[in-house]
Amino acid sequence: MAIFLIPLTVVLIAFSVRIIQQYQTGVVFQLGKYSRTLQPGLNFIIPILEEARVVDMRVLTNDIPKQQAITKDNVPVSINGVVYFQVVEAQTAVIKVQNYLYAVSQYAQAALRDVVGGMTFDDLLAERQKIGDEIEAIIQKQSENWGLKVSAIKILDVDVPEELKKMMARQASAEREKRATITKAEGDKLAAVNLAEAAKTMAQSPGAMQLRTLQTIDGLGPTPSNTVVLAVPIDILESVRALTAKLTDKQPAQS
Repeated sequence: MAIFLIPLTVVLIAFSVRIIQQYQTGVVFQLGKYSRTLQPGLNFIIPILEEARVVDMRVLTNDIPKQQAITKDNVPVSINGVVYFQVVEAQTAVIKVQNYLYAVSQYAQAALRDVVGGMTFDDLLAERQKIGDEIEAIIQKQSENWGLKVSAIKILDVDVPEELKKMMARQASAEREKRATITKAEGDKLAAVNLAEAAKTMAQSPGAMQLRTLQTIDGLGPTPSNTVVLAVPIDILESVRALTAKLTDKQPAQS
C-alpha cells in the first residue's frame, strides 16, 4: 500500500505547486469561482478543486494594424500605430474580458478611425502626438473597467494616395522656390543699398575712385594673360581738352 501512496503523493505535490515569477500574478479559481491571487514566489493550490491562471504584469506591446480612414476634409489615408499597456488588476482582467489583448487591439482600431475622422489632413501630419493622446484617453476610459492601464499610443506611419503625394511634392517645391526668390530679392536690395552708400562716399572723396582703381589693378595679379583697360576720369579728359583748345588758339598769333 505504501508503494502506491508515495507516487500518488509526489503527483499531488507536483500538481499543487505553482511558482510565480516576479513579473507575474496568479489568479486562483476554486470550483470555478474566484478564490485568491497568488504573489510571486512558491505557492500551493488544491489539485482538481483549484485552477490557477498566470497573468503577465509587465508592459505589453500590441500593434494597431493599418487602418483605412477619411479625414475631416475628405482625404483618404492609411495609418497604423502601436499601443503600450499593462495589467494592473489581474483578477479583473481575467474575469471581465475574454481576451484583453484582442479587446485592446480592436478598441484601439476603432478609436484611431474616430480620431482621424475628426481631424484635417494637415493636422493629421503635424499633430501625431495629439492623435496618440486622444486615442489613449478614449482607450483608457474603457480599459479601466478591464483592469488595464494604457501607458502610451504612438502613430507609426501615415500613407496617402500617390496623386496626393505628387501634389504635396509640387507644393513643397513651390514653397522652396518662393523662399529662394524672397531671399535673393532681399540680398539684391541689401547689395543695392551698400553700392549706393559706396558711390556716395566716393563722390564725396576726390581720390576715392582712383584709389579703388589701383586696388582693383593690384588684385588682378601678375598673370600675363590679363588684359587691363583703364578708364580715364572725365575731369582729366576735360582738362586735356581745355589745354588743347588753348594751345590751338595761341598758334596763329605767334606766326
